[in-house]
Amino acid sequence: MSLFRDTGVVLRTYRLGEADRIIVLLTEGHGKVRAVAKGVRRTLSKFGARLEPLTHVDVLLWQGRSDLDIVNQVEVLDTFRAVREDLARLPKGLALLEVSDQMAQERHPDHRLYAMLVGALRALSDPGSDPMLLAPAFFLKALVLEGAAPVLDACAACGEPDGVVDLVAFDLVVGGALCRAHRSGRPMSPAALELSRRILGGDLAAVLAGPPPPGADEVAELATEAMEVHLDRRIRSVRSVAGL
Repeated sequence: MSLFRDTGVVLRTYRLGEADRIIVLLTEGHGKVRAVAKGVRRTLSKFGARLEPLTHVDVLLWQGRSDLDIVNQVEVLDTFRAVREDLARLPKGLALLEVSDQMAQERHPDHRLYAMLVGALRALSDPGSDPMLLAPAFFLKALVLEGAAPVLDACAACGEPDGVVDLVAFDLVVGGALCRAHRSGRPMSPAALELSRRILGGDLAAVLAGPPPPGADEVAELATEAMEVHLDRRIRSVRSVAGL
């Protein structure tokens, strides 16, 4: 067995036996890691709430021969309390964890995904930000990390640039925005197209700083559907809140 230390975000947990729990973390240096927290469900556990989903931790792990490591020490870096205690922000935070869990690979570090998740949770904790577009923006940026960035400056079918043709629809299966002649998928308004470009073009901080801009509802639905197409599964944290 070998001992290693890393920082990570707890993505989810599930029971193991009568007193233990399996913790799934997205770590900075080791990718997605599954570890056993022994006795964590007992009242006097030294770990207790330190290993709940949405917690950012510094963790010391024993890595053995099995797929499951063993938690040795835990230090909390951030509980993201502002997210946990806000019913408008909590579902967004859980959606970030769910998508990160699906995208991360076990034992394969993805420094960009880790940094993006931690940054998104910190932004979501900011009481001055509007949480509506945080998760959709994360979904769009995560698609870029996956090499599946949507085409937004030209028709994804014919390649004609915006301005030469009007981009009026969006279909991730085809590759992004579509002109009238090749439209499929869902309609896309000019406001939603511009907002999507701002999110992926480096203007996300300004987008989140103010009230939701025109097209925000549309982009939220579009980004969620795009991520679901990419993952080939529904995002439960989003759909349960929407009642879908």
